Amino acid sequence: MRRALTYRHTIRASQLGYITQSVVNNLAPLLFLIFQQQFAIPLSRITLLITFNFCIQLLIDSLSARFVDRIGYRACILAAHIFCATGLIGMAVLPHILPSAYAGLLCAVVCYAIGGGLIEVLISPIVEACPTDNKQSVMSMLHSFYCWGTVGVVALSTLFLRAFSKSSWPVLCCLWALLPIGNAFFFAHVPLARLTEEGDGMSPRQLFASKTFWLFVLLMVASGASEQGMSQWASAFAESALGVSKTVGDLLGPCMFSLCMGAARLFYAKQGDSISLLQFIMLSAVLCIAAYLLVALSPVPALSLLGCALCGLSVGILWPGVFSLASARFPKGGTAMFALLALAGDVGCGSGPSLVGWLSDLCGDALKTGLIGAILFPLLALVCALLYRREDKRTTP
Repeated sequence: MRRALTYRHTIRASQLGYITQSVVNNLAPLLFLIFQQQFAIPLSRITLLITFNFCIQLLIDSLSARFVDRIGYRACILAAHIFCATGLIGMAVLPHILPSAYAGLLCAVVCYAIGGGLIEVLISPIVEACPTDNKQSVMSMLHSFYCWGTVGVVALSTLFLRAFSKSSWPVLCCLWALLPIGNAFFFAHVPLARLTEEGDGMSPRQLFASKTFWLFVLLMVASGASEQGMSQWASAFAESALGVSKTVGDLLGPCMFSLCMGAARLFYAKQGDSISLLQFIMLSAVLCIAAYLLVALSPVPALSLLGCALCGLSVGILWPGVFSLASARFPKGGTAMFALLALAGDVGCGSGPSLVGWLSDLCGDALKTGLIGAILFPLLALVCALLYRREDKRTTP
């Protein structure tokens, strides 16, 4: 007799869901040079695929609060995985059968970006709704799987292409598609709970009417910007500090950053019972400021690389930590709250690298000057956390 699945299996499926999201976000950039060489597509057009991926996920974040509760969590999370699998298979097939290879890649990206956006919105509330103890630790552990997924995608994909040649990349895409296909079957059978009863959750208008919710929105913007403002340049620092090729730097830099970020989330997941989440967020923001200063001001490339690693360590708790604080403060926030916070985080993910790039260009391609300006984001996170602590003390009896 087959054993019934429990909410523990729901959490496992959700962790695999975040690994799936890391696949759709990180696989294509590893293949950009291959696309450029095989299909004769200018690199400037290929890198636009990242922008399309980001914009589609932003669109899904903004719209999902309107339809997820109506359609239901199970139908939406199954659709998310199907879109991811279809996009990954499409990336392997469509460039070869459509008149334009670039159009094929673009169609594939749009497809898996819809899935990735839905996963980002759905996974956290699905796990938050599970009847578990110490939800803050569970949430931190959940988000660590995105980091482990990033390392796995980079390492395993690189080893595969080295072992079977670059021409085998369509097979690699199809192999990665097996993950969302299998996890869709998993999600079809695990139990799913709701955060709120139908019609009982807060609306976006009610959430935005709260000053405290705006603090969480700003915290999410600061979290996403602090993370991506540095991680975008991780490969450059690895290349200069270790004297390795650009290809090796592209592998070492993101892996190092993701490992450190995942380690911070794993640490809080294991030690969260004895650590104040809000204090940990504030300490992380201070460490993030120090990491940016080390990267920007150190004349030694190896120390800049160390600062990059420390930044990954410092930003680890910010995103899942804000989700946990907001869930505790707004227990009826529901899907709308998670969707809006994910949207704010994605806005930060776009604005952080943009500010670094803009300031760098303004100062004559001085990357370190741009990173000094990006200290604004962890500083904003620290200020918002301090304001929330004051607000929490004022309202707590």
